Amino acid sequence: MTDLVTFGETMALFAARRTGPLRFARDFDLGLGGAESNVAIGVARLGHGAAWAGRVGADEFGDLIRFTLAGEGVDVRAVVDPDAPTGLMIKGRRTADLIDVRYYRKDSAGSRLRPEDLDLGLITSARVLHVSAITPALSPSARAAVEHAIEAARAAGVLVSLDVNYRKALWTPAEAGAWLREAIGQVDVLFATEAEGRLITAVEGAEELAKALAALGPRHVLVKFGAEGAMELSDGVVRRAEPYDVTEVDSVGAGDAFAAGWLADWLAGADPDERLSTACAAGAFAVTSQGDWESLPRRADLSLLRRPADGVSR
Repeated sequence: MTDLVTFGETMALFAARRTGPLRFARDFDLGLGGAESNVAIGVARLGHGAAWAGRVGADEFGDLIRFTLAGEGVDVRAVVDPDAPTGLMIKGRRTADLIDVRYYRKDSAGSRLRPEDLDLGLITSARVLHVSAITPALSPSARAAVEHAIEAARAAGVLVSLDVNYRKALWTPAEAGAWLREAIGQVDVLFATEAEGRLITAVEGAEELAKALAALGPRHVLVKFGAEGAMELSDGVVRRAEPYDVTEVDSVGAGDAFAAGWLADWLAGADPDERLSTACAAGAFAVTSQGDWESLPRRADLSLLRRPADGVSR
């Protein structure tokens, strides 16, 4: 039994060290990245049990993913696929303020995820099932896996959390919107930016959008404004959280950190204002260094954002 179960594709990540067109890059840092595994790491660092399932290739990159997640305290339930490679993500910085991310995941092991790869006993005994709308866009079998997991979790009374995480390289707004409108009635928690929320319902105004989304099923709707903070609509009550003042280095993974912070505090029984604050704090930590998950906080780190005026902790 674990607190949170999630699954999806995690890829090897090559991040260029120099700014400019990728064709001029000569040095790269090797790591990993995946929306769902980022959440699993974030929840584990905040003191809860987290399990991640997926498919990886029988290659060095697949080993990197499995061993790194296990080292972060995540219960890894990966299928090693001998017939498909681990997907790749290439991250460059075209300018100091513009990050360019390219995915090489066609026919990857992760895209071959299927319902049979999931441990339904693990899902139905968890407190939270977290999924993203990236996975159903990967392939018909991956979409079936998401739908199968949601159905099993709902039947067992497990909280179902969905992060829209729209990826234009995987499907069109119309395709994503059609699937999301079907799925949203089956989830308890929805994470979305304003633009992502409007894939589901074309309502203007953040509060009106949140109410329209909540009317379709979720008890908790989280609308993220990036550097401008976030808003939560839970059980009819609207709450807003101001952003934390940090220097942004790499914004990729901030939404996953936000979801991890919120879900970890929900698991801890925190009050709504506290869990929204923790979500924003986790998102703020995520942008302070290179990498999708490396800066995710532990509980003891959360107070560091209320730093002394000179920025030195002694």
